[in-house]
Amino acid sequence: MRSVKKPWGRFEEFAKNERVTVKLLYIEKGCRLSYQYHRQRREFWRVVKGRVVATVDGVNTVLREGESVEVPVRGKHRVAALVDSVLLEVARGRFDEGDIVRLEDDYGRGMRTRSSNPSRPRGHG
Repeated sequence: MRSVKKPWGRFEEFAKNERVTVKLLYIEKGCRLSYQYHRQRREFWRVVKGRVVATVDGVNTVLREGESVEVPVRGKHRVAALVDSVLLEVARGRFDEGDIVRLEDDYGRGMRTRSSNPSRPRGHG
């Protein structure tokens, strides 16, 4: 991420001329994503609203609105919402939901995702 000062304030540039996938994750209080990694992409997370615990390679960090963290390729990661939260996710590299290797999952999903999973609880990744 790059921050550029302007006479009116500043802007933050998350990607420039890159192949990216951008998502907003809406995570309910007390819920968390699976502990996982990706072989083909890295991720950037920024808390838009709320407060979360981000775990990257075993290190837990509490992030508040406006704070961010980078997840490297093959970095083991998860995020848990301390309150209802919104997280901006910018994924760089080849994006494929099948590239998720789950190490732990609270919702009984297998070690790898399937293209569609009707038993997936709503709002959980």
